[in-house]
Amino acid sequence: MKRTIWWKTLVLGALMTAQAVSPAQAQEVVRLGNLKFAHYGAVSYIKEIAPKCGIKVEERVFAKGLDVMQGIIAGELDVGTTASEAAISGRASGAPIVVVAGFAKGGARLVSRADLKLKSVKDLKGKRVGVTRGGIQEVLLLAELQMAGLTASDQPGKDVQLIYLPFADLNQALIGKNIDAMMNSEPQSSQAINKGFGTEIIKPYDTPIGEPIRTMVMTEKFYKEKRPLAEKFMRCFVEATKTFIEQPALAEKYVRETVFKGQITKDDFDDAIGNSPYSYDVTPEHIQITTDVMFKTGVGRMAKPPAAKEWVKTDLLDAAKKSVGVK
Repeated sequence: MKRTIWWKTLVLGALMTAQAVSPAQAQEVVRLGNLKFAHYGAVSYIKEIAPKCGIKVEERVFAKGLDVMQGIIAGELDVGTTASEAAISGRASGAPIVVVAGFAKGGARLVSRADLKLKSVKDLKGKRVGVTRGGIQEVLLLAELQMAGLTASDQPGKDVQLIYLPFADLNQALIGKNIDAMMNSEPQSSQAINKGFGTEIIKPYDTPIGEPIRTMVMTEKFYKEKRPLAEKFMRCFVEATKTFIEQPALAEKYVRETVFKGQITKDDFDDAIGNSPYSYDVTPEHIQITTDVMFKTGVGRMAKPPAAKEWVKTDLLDAAKKSVGVK
């Protein structure tokens, strides 16, 4: 009898403890918005190692960076990853975000139809060039065209006719000869070259932007009001990125098999990461230059461009790198 009472008391105590712990555990969930590109792979990997970091990461994959911004504005995400132009446009539109890290750089390539063999940006005169509207690729394309003295519009009458298409449709448009060239992301641009229907014109890193940095953003509420959780997430990001940099075979396997389900080859992956390596860092100066070029080219149509020094916050990143032993 005493044993039965003791056992019931133990079970009841365990249930009460579980009920008390559950809400705390629920607060340890981080809602992450991400994109499906090779250089976003280390960010996806965060959810795999999240339990070791003491958190749970719920990842949602979006078609483009502006969709991630919409998720943040709607209150559906705590953290988002995107090219810098979407973050800048989002902040300019009132999205309550701060840039906290830079998880990859590069990731763009100007590719010609293989049969045309275009050699330079100036060769694009009179041609149709595909690009995704609002992406960093559009910013770089317009900056390159301006540097070459060429005008551009999605309407006839300019030196270059822009054809706006989603990232996933640009390669097919190049194959179908619906466009003559494209400014695309990775691994799509590498696939076009490796499969023989595209040839590289340039990697567009000679503009004032240099190599564009892909940005990780947090909501201001998450950054300010959930600091312990934000700190855990940032350490987990640094751990995931460090793992991908130090273990390229693991990175390749994860991106090719888990992210892309076998849809890209080893050569596609190697070329993509060669043009968009994983990284950690971002600076207010880089975001400000990108903002200035966006304003000059008209991408994002910002009435009042945000000042980078007011919303680029790298303190969490600096602390996480120090704790993980990354310089």
